[in-house]
Formats: sequence, structure tokens, C-alpha cells
Amino acid sequence: MTSEANKEIVRRFNSQVIAGGDREVFEALMADNFVNHTAPADAPNGSESMWNTFNNVLRPALSQLTVIIHDQVAEGDLVTTRKTIRGLHTGTFLGVAATGTPVAIDVIDIVRISDGKYIEHWGINTLSSILAALKA
Repeated sequence: MTSEANKEIVRRFNSQVIAGGDREVFEALMADNFVNHTAPADAPNGSESMWNTFNNVLRPALSQLTVIIHDQVAEGDLVTTRKTIRGLHTGTFLGVAATGTPVAIDVIDIVRISDGKYIEHWGINTLSSILAALKA
């Protein structure tokens, strides 16, 4: 696949899976042997760990969930994306009761694509500073 095709797969994942919660698209875009290298050491690192993050952590806590892609760079089978996940904190978020506060989580992630599917993921984000601000 071309770098542009791989970038489009990542854009589709962000808009339809993260923002839209589409399980069918998630299943179509995830390789069976997917590995999330960013998963905590004591947590599962397969595709279900990613679904859990979006569907059971972000979506119940943040209404009006959107993903804004600022930049994408692709080389070979790797796509790096700088993005912001935004929402309104209207539900319990990792133990923090709803505050009604707008939330913006900045993310940089790298995804390896194989045969049109996510096979590996690495990422960094500002979630810990967002949680600290919500607790304050």
C-alpha cells in the first residue's frame, strides 16, 4: 500500500472508530495479531485494549467526542499522526466525576499498517496532565 493509502486508513480509524464508535470499522481495520506497545505493563495489549480505551473509558466520560488531525507523516508502513481528542467531561473519567469542563487530549501516535490493517501502535499523550487539571 502507498503512504497516502496508509494515512487514509489512520484518518478513517480516527474519525469512524475513535470519534464515531463504529465497532464494524474497528474490526475491519485491526489485524488479528495487533500489538499496542503503549498499553500499561499490567494491561492487555491486543486490539480489545484499544477498543476498551475508546468505548469504555473515553466515550462514556466525554460527550461530543471529536478528533482533530493536525499533521500526518507516512513512510513505508508507518504513519505518525499529531492530533487532539476533544470532548466535554460529562461522565466519570478514570475515577474523576463529571465537571462539565471541555477536555483536549493532545496525542502523537505511530501506527504500523500491514495489508490495510493496524498491526502495531505506539503513542504519547497529555492524558495525565488533563486528569490532574480535572482533579484540581
